[in-house]
Amino acid sequence: MSIKKLSIVIPAYNEARTIHHILNKVDAVQLIGNIEKEIIIVNDCSTDATAQVLREYAEAHPQMGLQLFDHVVNQGKGAALHTGIKKATGEVLVIQDADLEYDPNEYNILLKPILDDFADVVYGSRFMGGKPHRILFFWHSIGNQFLTFLSNMLTNLNLTDMETCYKMFRTNMIQPLELREKRFGFEPEITARISRIQGIRIYEVGISYYGRTFEEGKKIGWKDGFRAIYCILKYNPQRLMRYVLMLLGAVGLGMFLYVAVGLGVVWMKSL
Repeated sequence: MSIKKLSIVIPAYNEARTIHHILNKVDAVQLIGNIEKEIIIVNDCSTDATAQVLREYAEAHPQMGLQLFDHVVNQGKGAALHTGIKKATGEVLVIQDADLEYDPNEYNILLKPILDDFADVVYGSRFMGGKPHRILFFWHSIGNQFLTFLSNMLTNLNLTDMETCYKMFRTNMIQPLELREKRFGFEPEITARISRIQGIRIYEVGISYYGRTFEEGKKIGWKDGFRAIYCILKYNPQRLMRYVLMLLGAVGLGMFLYVAVGLGVVWMKSL
């Protein structure tokens, strides 16, 4: 596939302290095939100086052609991504968090399966390959694995990291989707929706992960985990119904066998 432009969508909320660092990294990346970068930043009504920092950065780096958009009301990461996705004009689009947890130098790793025309969507997995990843919270890891397992069960995919930030799409496949989740439910929703696209080719590649603690600015919490479970069930209704019917069938069969065995025992005793 020939790619002239990669759209990099960055949702930002209260990242005034570090967002210039990630923008420096994005600017320094040299994309394979001389692919042009389109950088789209959506400030989700930050309460700190994020908006001012972004304006000053854009003025100081006019060669980057940063596209800045502001939400007048805080709506959530998913809503910021909806705005950025609609504005993208590149043939391929990648999601980049505004913090320092993911390394833009790995865009080329994500791009290669698409450039080679093997993939339409590429997920960057924090749990495969030999890339470095920071050791943080045990229960977060268990929660992530559970959400990925539940999502896989209902989408019939075999992902290792459904919740990863690094997701790269052919733009013409993601823009027509009617995305609804405005917060962290974006991840299970987009995974469910792309899994239903006929003939779509989804790949995973190993990436690095430099995770943050809550003291360092991490925002996702246990409530978002419950919302993710709800979204996995909500956006996979057909397969969910199939499992429910299978479960009801198994329960019904169990009850039938229980009654049949009971009647058989009574009959045997009456002989």
